[in-house]
Amino acid sequence: MGRGAALVRSTIELLLPRSCAACGGAGANGTDDLICGVCWSRLPALQHPQCPRCGHPQRGDACALCAALPPFVRAVRSVCWVPHPVASGIVGSLKYDGWQAVAREMAVRMARLHWPADVVRERAALVPVPLHATRERERGFNQAAALAQGLREHWRVPAWTDILTRHRTTETQTRLTPAERSANVHGAFRVRDGARLHGQHIVLVDDVFTTGATLNACAKALFDSGARILSYVTFGRAHAGADR
Repeated sequence: MGRGAALVRSTIELLLPRSCAACGGAGANGTDDLICGVCWSRLPALQHPQCPRCGHPQRGDACALCAALPPFVRAVRSVCWVPHPVASGIVGSLKYDGWQAVAREMAVRMARLHWPADVVRERAALVPVPLHATRERERGFNQAAALAQGLREHWRVPAWTDILTRHRTTETQTRLTPAERSANVHGAFRVRDGARLHGQHIVLVDDVFTTGATLNACAKALFDSGARILSYVTFGRAHAGADR
């Protein structure tokens, strides 16, 4: 940035200070970030030790999440807990307030997660959890696809945003029980051009892992169409029943 451009930018930020998209407080002036440093510092990261497969914090040898995963799911990783005032604010700024550029900042944190060596070595493509076409038109974009595109830049693997589709609308999962969630998304996803999947390790991308019902339904469609194994990466993760 030239000296003149820097001066103009400084003047604009002085007269029109940027607000954080998550908390509404003072933003990260001097950068292109939409989330302030205070919010990032208060993110409720998942504690250690964690299950090497599902990445869920462990108490003793018990794992609160692995039993709910299909056998063809290799690993799951998430950045932070939701709901939480800061984490939910960041997710909401992307998902409901339309700040698509927040996905780039979220992807930076997702890209730093630690994975088993075989996942890093084998991951062939990122596949975002799709929205139904009607819902995507209403929102204007798919938040999972925005996260996948951000991760693509860090992991240097392609993002296949067109291979998985949601062919029917589903009720919002927010108020459903785990059993109702699974029934709600059963058979809702279809694969295009399954030949690309043959023998591949695919990483599914979404904003939040709640019960895993949606991700599991997506994984089954991809596995049935030729993927060898799946992993999941999300920004947020809900507490499992055994955590409480």
